Amino acid sequence: MIGSLMLDIAGLTLTQDDQQLLKEPQVGGLILFGRNVASPQQVRDLTDSIRAVRPDILIAVDQEGGRVQRLRDGFTRLPAMGMLGQLYDIDPDEALSAAATAGWLMASEVLAVGIDFSFAPVLDVNGISHVIGDRGFHAHKDIVIQLSRAFMQGMHRAGMATTGKHFPGHGSVEADSHVAAPVDHRTLDEIRAQDMTVFFEVADQLDALMPAHVIYPQVDPNPAGFSKHWLQDIVRGEMGFDGVLFSDDLTMQAACVAGGAGARILAALHAGCDMGLVCNDRAAALDALHAVVDAPMPNQARLAKMRGKLGTLNLIDGSIALGDEWEIANMQARAIRERFAT
Repeated sequence: MIGSLMLDIAGLTLTQDDQQLLKEPQVGGLILFGRNVASPQQVRDLTDSIRAVRPDILIAVDQEGGRVQRLRDGFTRLPAMGMLGQLYDIDPDEALSAAATAGWLMASEVLAVGIDFSFAPVLDVNGISHVIGDRGFHAHKDIVIQLSRAFMQGMHRAGMATTGKHFPGHGSVEADSHVAAPVDHRTLDEIRAQDMTVFFEVADQLDALMPAHVIYPQVDPNPAGFSKHWLQDIVRGEMGFDGVLFSDDLTMQAACVAGGAGARILAALHAGCDMGLVCNDRAAALDALHAVVDAPMPNQARLAKMRGKLGTLNLIDGSIALGDEWEIANMQARAIRERFAT
């Protein structure tokens, strides 16, 4: 069974405390960070050890490219998605091909080390948000739709499920939800026309969504990730989306409006999230676990679809080197980074 809580660990290997925590039924996922990564072989050893304790767990990572890339040493340095947008402005066909290749490359490397999926791609239209910036593909929604679709097609070809974030759009609000509580004062019609349309247009490529820790007061007084209106009426109802809903990290400052960690995860699950993330704070993770220990298990069929096609790609002598296609994709990624480096 896959539980409703995704948490993290501190180091390169599991401690005894980690092992005990992973055995808790409501722990359904584990997310890796840069501190958990030393080399491709070490990551594969770590994920194997995690599954030895909990075979059914989902293992995730943030491997977007650019500044948000947890797997670095021994892995391809992926271009920021905004670089693909810059390329699109010069040569749309080349950019769409590069986006599909980048999605395949990212997913192939992540799967090769035993991780099920990356929380990618960012579907936010690049507006005034500093925390989004070049994590977004472009400032024009139609170009975001085209590039993200190609990127997700590449992920699917590699065998990885996709997660679009941050619904209904974080790019048009300046505050960083990691350290503040952003408020977007636009009307629903304005949000729908600019940001939300991206999610609707690429819904056929999405396996999961992550709502934004942003309050849209003209729509609902709660942040989107704590809002039944956003998640049930709009995502499940209007959008007809039946994939997984992951909360964003519930230790972020913007999530504190719901109270302590236990209250936050209950608020996220009550609103409609399938799994809540509690990261970088073990005490908060334990508080959240205590809050959900007797809660119903989430939709198992839905979550099982996030499992990656693991074992189809292997490391070569402990290193990432996945054949001719990988070599070409690696060179293309490096060329794009160098071309648009500032």
